[in-house]
Amino acid sequence: MTNLNPYISFRGDARAAMEFYQQALGGDLQVMTFGDMPGMLQDEAEQTLVMHAQLTTPGGLVLMASDTPGYMEYKAPQGVSVSLSGSDEAEIHAAWGKLADGATVSQDYGPAPWGGQFGMLTDRFGVDWMFSGGEGNA
Repeated sequence: MTNLNPYISFRGDARAAMEFYQQALGGDLQVMTFGDMPGMLQDEAEQTLVMHAQLTTPGGLVLMASDTPGYMEYKAPQGVSVSLSGSDEAEIHAAWGKLADGATVSQDYGPAPWGGQFGMLTDRFGVDWMFSGGEGNA
């Protein structure tokens, strides 16, 4: 089986973001720091930065992230959105409500012209999200 998973890069916020996503989406969060992997650091002050984090929900969603160390160029996520969609409108709406905390809403979650519900936001960590729930969103 092949999987396609969102993998988000941060500059020092990966742990906080992934813990926030875990609160919003549920699931098991595994975090490995650069300090956990001998020889991976160029700056000892970055030991606690996230080398790899993976959130896996009971429903099978997988979201991954890491921090970009200081010696590497970092560009904030741009031009890509994490999309959460499904036929269970209540589940999608609940995730919207949690992820909207501290977010900038670009389109309120509500009826979509094509059916179901739709909304867009940029979360408190600068990550763009799209939500599509209800009829026709299996």
